[in-house]
Amino acid sequence: MSLSLYVDSNFASPYAMSVFVTLTEKGLPFSVHTIDLDSGINKEDAYRSLAMTTRIPALDHDGFVLTESSAISEYLEETFPAPDYAAVLPKDRQKRAKARMVQAWLRSDFLPIREERNTLSVFFQPVDAPLSAEARASADKLIHAAERLIDGANLFGDWCIADTDLALMLQRLILNGDTVPQRLKDYAAAQWQRPSVQQWLARIEPQ
Repeated sequence: MSLSLYVDSNFASPYAMSVFVTLTEKGLPFSVHTIDLDSGINKEDAYRSLAMTTRIPALDHDGFVLTESSAISEYLEETFPAPDYAAVLPKDRQKRAKARMVQAWLRSDFLPIREERNTLSVFFQPVDAPLSAEARASADKLIHAAERLIDGANLFGDWCIADTDLALMLQRLILNGDTVPQRLKDYAAAQWQRPSVQQWLARIEPQ
């Protein structure tokens, strides 16, 4: 079996991080290949012939290539299911549906936060500019939902990959000094200490 994960060369993609965490949590052996997005290598023929969307992350499983992080995690969950491998999505159908809802929501909403608090400001250098009114409204929506969703230490009792995704979105605010309730700060900090997340952070080289 061969599993190859293609990620951005500076390890700043939240979506690549999500798939890396999924693979690591499942204990699957995989290789990591970096793509320099700034130079446009992802749009050249070599990568385009591998990943038709030209996006990262991309997963190559024995010649089967898939992009889009949530699709990859779902594929890995179905291909390497519990109990032989660790689960990354809830077993309960309704909780699993909610986890997928959270992942889709985080990827499709919160553009003002993602623009004003990009992951470079999370992994490398915080910004000192205050949030715009639009971004503050987006942050308030995120905080309101997170306070309702989080059940104890995790979203749905046991950890799932949606916890990593939500923690990253919260860290966009927390690590840039924006106002976030302490309970959500504690949640994000605990998620950040998860060994699989720490393995991703260890790959990031200071700029």
